[in-house]
Amino acid sequence: MRVKIPLFEKEMPRKWYNLAADLPSPMNPPLGPNGKPISPDMLAPVFPMNLIEQEVSRERWIDIPEEVLDLLYRWRPTPLHRATYLEQALGTPARIYYKNESVSPPGSHKPNTAVAQAWYNKQFGIKRIVTETGAGQWGSALAFACALLGLECKVFMVRVSYDQKPYRKLMMQTWGAECVASPSTQTQAGKAILAEHPDSPGSLGIAISEAIESAVTEHSGTTRYALGSVLNHVLLHQTIIGLEAKEQLKKVGEKKVDVVIACAGGGSNFAGLAFPFVNDKIHGAQIDIIPVEPFSCPTMTKAPFVYDHGDTARMTPLLPMHSLGHDFVPPPIHAGGLRYHGIAPLISQGIIEGLITPKAMHQLESYGAAVQFAKTEGIIPAPETSHAIAEVIKQAKQAKEEGKEKVILFNLSGHGLMDLGGYERYFSRQLGNFELPQEDIDKALKSIKDFPKPTINRTGRW
Repeated sequence: MRVKIPLFEKEMPRKWYNLAADLPSPMNPPLGPNGKPISPDMLAPVFPMNLIEQEVSRERWIDIPEEVLDLLYRWRPTPLHRATYLEQALGTPARIYYKNESVSPPGSHKPNTAVAQAWYNKQFGIKRIVTETGAGQWGSALAFACALLGLECKVFMVRVSYDQKPYRKLMMQTWGAECVASPSTQTQAGKAILAEHPDSPGSLGIAISEAIESAVTEHSGTTRYALGSVLNHVLLHQTIIGLEAKEQLKKVGEKKVDVVIACAGGGSNFAGLAFPFVNDKIHGAQIDIIPVEPFSCPTMTKAPFVYDHGDTARMTPLLPMHSLGHDFVPPPIHAGGLRYHGIAPLISQGIIEGLITPKAMHQLESYGAAVQFAKTEGIIPAPETSHAIAEVIKQAKQAKEEGKEKVILFNLSGHGLMDLGGYERYFSRQLGNFELPQEDIDKALKSIKDFPKPTINRTGRW
């Protein structure tokens, strides 16, 4: 019985996969303040040009530099596990596999793009990178990457997670990064929020505003901003997950995957696993591809497809995406990495096209699934990942009811060893379910009512 399916370093993918090359319908372009499509040079104060080139690329395959591969070798390839013990507990005929991204030094999938972004920044002559983080997984990943490459790193961490997850902050400090609670008094964006809401729990949108402002107002020319999700080049770097998984499934004779599942906040871990399989679906494969989000922040399942900013202070371009509104501040749930008002434009276009079918999950059901997973497979998953596991268990039970031998693949995007405070609250029954009321959504969307409207492009094939 194969429980772990490894790859050797020489079997790692040498190219990233770019879904933008294969989408059946054209995407709406990002827009500038004047409502017109932005040009690459408009992003130059924020990102290095080598990453901007990846952001706008329509090439199907992008070479992974040897130096980046050498950085990735510290933990990649990651193992593919057969969830044999969870299968036995559920009594399901389904075969469940998961990509174990928790084995990276920071404990999640985030370093896959962190080391790539840090390397490209250093090649461009950048000496300092500023970013934001929700649950702390991205911040700790970028701190780790900057430590490997000798770069300075500053992280604005969403206040509620800064308080809930102190050890994430200590991880960043161990790797030499400065970690600041957001909203802060260090930026104009942060000061404005605190003036209106002194007890603000923060949000990713606010933290992004602070990080971008901090980067672009530094006048040496050697500071840039890095984003851990949402943008095309970030999702590109993460596709190493799904490309590895394909090779590992071949090793155990799996010719077809029926269901692909991952949690989604901004969309990076979902895209990393799913996009190579979305390509298969575009070319005729019958696959259910499911990103899972919390009911308390239902970006994909309830929010409209609109043009909106990626941050609260409206410093980013207008992006075509499903959004709850850039002013939206989600409830302080423990899955901090899923508390984002928007979703990656590539994923939004996949949803519109019918290639991707999002679902929402309640917090208590997610924690219950995480505990069952820990008791069978042994790994304590991150609260974000627990949403995916809850959907996996639903799919496995459905396979049992239908008597079908489905192959289910999901992404174990990170471990929960730095998130045990959430488990403590779950066990002491201090957590509850919260479904965002429609009136709250309507209120948050008022801030974008006068923005340009994207075109709905779909072929109708799915």
